[in-house]
Formats: sequence, structure tokens, C-alpha cells
Amino acid sequence: MALVTDIVEAVKESLNVGAFSQAFIAKRYYQPLFELPEMQELHVSVVPNGLTILGLGRAQSQVDVKVDVAVQKKLQAGDALELDPLMALVEEIADFFRFQRLPGFPEAIWVKTENSPIYAQEHLEQLRQFTSILTFTFRVAR
Repeated sequence: MALVTDIVEAVKESLNVGAFSQAFIAKRYYQPLFELPEMQELHVSVVPNGLTILGLGRAQSQVDVKVDVAVQKKLQAGDALELDPLMALVEEIADFFRFQRLPGFPEAIWVKTENSPIYAQEHLEQLRQFTSILTFTFRVAR
């Protein structure tokens, strides 16, 4: 497989063996499109985001792979009692990879996590759905 695919798959597998406050099965997608009724269940989607290659020397490159992890769920009430556990899960996932190598691809080490905006306000307002996207950057020297 391609490097990006290997890393995205390793992220998915790591999430699926991790211990989190809410149960989920992460799935890998290229284009995560769902119908609103499907969103009653918690969805954790892992999607390739970007690739940056920089020279480290004559024969070695630094490859940064960005991976998006989306946490999504249709809400019933949309109040703090429903949103707080989802926000906590997003933070747990962010903490899960910090300063770690991916067990399924140990050449890749975590470099950075981005979560901006913290959740999609338009999804909350228009769809009554929580959507938060974490963007992880993993680095490989090759």
C-alpha cells in the first residue's frame, strides 16, 4: 500500500484497540458521506488529509502525513448533557496519539494535533449533529 494508506490504516486500527469513554468502531474512508438517519449512532471516520515531503539531506526525506479523525453523532436535545461527553471523547482521542508512535506503523511518530474549530457550529445549528474533526500529523523519515 501507499505510505498515506498505511498510516491512515494504522490510525484506524489504533483507535479500534484503544480504551475510550464511549464505544465505537473507527472506519477508514476516502469520502465519508452519510445520510442523517445513519448518524443516530456515533461515527468515527479516519480520512487521509495531506502529504508534505521535505528534504533532510541528499538521500533522506521527511514525510509528514495528515490524517483527519471525525467524531459525529446526531443529537436528540443538543444540550450540554449530550454534548459534553462527545467533547470529552474528542479530547481523549487527541490525547491518545500525543507523543506516540503508531503500533501498526512504528516508523510514523506523532508530531501535531489540530482541532479547529472544535466542532462544526453549522452542523449543530442546521442538522442538530455534533461534528468535530481532529487533524493529526505523523512524521516518517525515508
